[in-house]
Amino acid sequence: MTVGRASRLIIAVVVAALVVTYRSRNPERLTLDDAERQRAPGQFMQLGDGMTHYSVSGPEDGQRVVLVHGFSVPFYIWDSTTTALTAAGFRVARYDTFGRGFSDRPDVPYTLDLFDRQLQQLLDSLGWREPVDVVGLSMGGVVSGTFAGRHAERVRSLVLVDPVAAAPEPAPAMFRFPLFGPMLWQTLVVPTMADGQLSDFVEPARWPDWTARYRDQMQYRGFGRALRSSLTGLSTVAVDSVYGRVGSSGIPVLLIWGKEDKTVPIEQAEIVRRAIPIAQYHPIDSAGHLPHMERGEVVNPLLIDFLRSAHRKDSTATATPAS
Repeated sequence: MTVGRASRLIIAVVVAALVVTYRSRNPERLTLDDAERQRAPGQFMQLGDGMTHYSVSGPEDGQRVVLVHGFSVPFYIWDSTTTALTAAGFRVARYDTFGRGFSDRPDVPYTLDLFDRQLQQLLDSLGWREPVDVVGLSMGGVVSGTFAGRHAERVRSLVLVDPVAAAPEPAPAMFRFPLFGPMLWQTLVVPTMADGQLSDFVEPARWPDWTARYRDQMQYRGFGRALRSSLTGLSTVAVDSVYGRVGSSGIPVLLIWGKEDKTVPIEQAEIVRRAIPIAQYHPIDSAGHLPHMERGEVVNPLLIDFLRSAHRKDSTATATPAS
């Protein structure tokens, strides 16, 4: 056997092995269609880039708040926060960003432009054209910060919970190769993502169903592609500039951070605080990346007081002086 023929044979065997492994490990087996969406809670809205899964709850005349989740866990990450806010009289909207949960996975670049457009169109479609309070978690902090910086007239206040404060490293080169890169990503990275979510907690045993809930969204085609594209898009963003525009806008900001966050370490809070000097800052004891869940008894009162204060200041500023 010649060297060239042997090399081709080896390559063919490697490719065949990769295809077999990809087919066995890739969790994406289903297409997210209307039939699948029927089992999802909440509602759906057709926006410019695809169908968006969302929920609105609380008194219709309540102060309007929109919750933006992080990199990959969909809107159920706000369950406890939504319960607390609606009980306090707020009108709360939350949604799955494209590629996550039960929202569409359009085959487009997952950039801040896409996520900003989704949030703007969602609010427009809900008829929420007056200023709202925006709460962003992790990557949702960058999405929320982008929205606030670009549409300051639509934001009454901004809350950042353990926000991404620096652009992540791009995916390793092997995941960026044409054809084989996506296959390797789906084979080596995506299947491990559910178990990796537990590192967000200081006490993961308190959430025994967390990985199972996460796996639900992983079965729909396009999930891994969306996350890989999001990582690529975010790696090129000057995140400090995003928060710098918020700081220049004068929008009231509340910054909350779990002291034991292993995903976005609390040391990165200084990046956000330098960019937004007026931000009220509250580090939270005994909390990891999701302090609103682990220490809701501490975070919820801070959040509610801040939102009510922002509403009072907005009402005072917009009141018409008596003649």
